Amino acid sequence: MLKVSRPTPSHFGIYVTDLDRMVAFYTEVFDLTITDTGVGKTFKNKLVFTSASPDQHHQLVIASGRPADVKFSTVMQLSFAVPGIQSMRDIWAKAEARGATDIRGLNHGNALSVYMLDPEGNMVEIYVDTPFYVEQPHGDPLDLSKSDEEILRETEAICRRDPTFKTLADWQADFLSRAPAPGA
Repeated sequence: MLKVSRPTPSHFGIYVTDLDRMVAFYTEVFDLTITDTGVGKTFKNKLVFTSASPDQHHQLVIASGRPADVKFSTVMQLSFAVPGIQSMRDIWAKAEARGATDIRGLNHGNALSVYMLDPEGNMVEIYVDTPFYVEQPHGDPLDLSKSDEEILRETEAICRRDPTFKTLADWQADFLSRAPAPGA
């Protein structure tokens, strides 16, 4: 059971046109496990529940019902944390092979990210956090052909030159000083 002390974002759902194609994309590219499928009794769309964690029944719900003539997705982005920089390289290759487009890397200072459009045009981000903080939005090019060590050295140098630089620990302490007390 997920433990939270205040409302916490935990899962999201998207409407799709081609359910089978999109389920294959998300399960194969992001290694998500299908936890349940079915048609809702009150919500008459077909739903596929997926998760990467045994602690959460679903983290992404893929639902039928997106009209085929809809060209613009209102999803700003779906973000996936990944274990490391090599995972970003591996997922980039799998996503491209499964129909993702407009794939590009960005270094946000506090995170290294790869953005792409899934086969139906939803923006997807894969990212790895760094131990640094700079004010957002921040985006420098990210070249994943460099070694992990080189990328992290460059990221630290970029961040330390920014006047808003903090360590992650300092940023977290600032966050906790501004956050409401549990149960407040």
